Amino acid sequence: MSTLTKQNLFEGFLETSFAGFEKTREEGKASFLKQGLPTLKSEEYKFTAIAKKLEQSISSFQNAKPFEVNAEEVKAGIPEGFDGTVLVFANGHLIPDLAIQAENLAFSKLSEKPETAIGSIAKANKDPFAALNQSSFDEGVFLQIPKKEVVEKPILLLSFNKANEGQLIQPRVWIEAGDFAEVTFITHNINKSEEPYFVNKVVEIKGGVNSQIRYYRVQNEGKNAIEVSNIETNLLQDSRFTSVNISLSGEMVRNNLSLNLLGSNSEGNMYGIYLLNGKTHVDNHTNVDHTIPHAESNELYKGILADQSRGVFNGKIFVRQDAQKTNAFQQNNNILLSEDAIVNTKPQLEIWADDVKCSHGCTTGQLDEEALFYLQARGIDKTQAKGLLLFAFAGEVLEHIQDESFKNYCIDLVQERLGSKF
Repeated sequence: MSTLTKQNLFEGFLETSFAGFEKTREEGKASFLKQGLPTLKSEEYKFTAIAKKLEQSISSFQNAKPFEVNAEEVKAGIPEGFDGTVLVFANGHLIPDLAIQAENLAFSKLSEKPETAIGSIAKANKDPFAALNQSSFDEGVFLQIPKKEVVEKPILLLSFNKANEGQLIQPRVWIEAGDFAEVTFITHNINKSEEPYFVNKVVEIKGGVNSQIRYYRVQNEGKNAIEVSNIETNLLQDSRFTSVNISLSGEMVRNNLSLNLLGSNSEGNMYGIYLLNGKTHVDNHTNVDHTIPHAESNELYKGILADQSRGVFNGKIFVRQDAQKTNAFQQNNNILLSEDAIVNTKPQLEIWADDVKCSHGCTTGQLDEEALFYLQARGIDKTQAKGLLLFAFAGEVLEHIQDESFKNYCIDLVQERLGSKF
């Protein structure tokens, strides 16, 4: 993208005054201007023309302000059967008065967190959109699970997005689980606008010694929305992190998920489904960095693509020289339901240690016609038979959701999309 276009899109926005974190914001701004918006010549974005899409969809950006959300809207947005804490956001801004059952969670504005923490995990120089968020997020939220606290009920981060054309929503979340703490977070977005807008999200997660963090996410933005998320986690000794991401909608979506395994016996698990139709474009970029011996990572992403949709998967596993006894697994499987659907997949391993167990692979194909015929021969019509086979393919990922009410909610969403619901 030309310098002129970059100025048209963001440089005026970057002159907006935001309170607090002056040094951090200046560092983010400098990093963004140095990197610029990525083009197809950028290796990390070679299949996702997000700069061009932003230019086509939005002429200039304005900061999206919070709006009023009432209790009835919150109630309607909570998945059926959910039992736990609810935190409500409007255009990325926390609405404390609408919190439900928040007694097991310490939460506050990010301005109460030391400035040095901001960007210490999701570093601005790793991605231009992380830098953009660091320079100009309006207000973030700090979520802390105290040492040895086991939060048995999940915490739902319920986000309502209602932006006008050209508005930029920039959520920023810091999650910190103390030593021996355990917690489940669920992120669920409710779209209330069909205008083209841009969501640029950063989540930094710190897992203490022997902590367990589960982070589940349903991504269902408006059909004209563009979204980039940078989610990065630091894991210390004996800690475990599990992510499940379900992508369903949005004009163009880019998910950056990074795990830094910084302690022995730490474990990172990354699971995802992308169910795409129309002209939806979803790009999943994952990064696992094994820096220490005796750590494990597991990764499984599956895609089902119809119509003229496009999926991208680029998973990287780094095994550093000192990270002996590493065990790392990565797999990406895809089913194309249309001749016009496209998937670009690139699993990668970079290994500098010699005593490791690592594997990766990918597959792309169509539905098994023999299995489809078998189901039809037993009285199941073709549409339902097709849906059953697709759900069996996708269901392996859903099994990694431990909260039963949210798992059932996701099963209903996936079955409805795939036509497998009787």
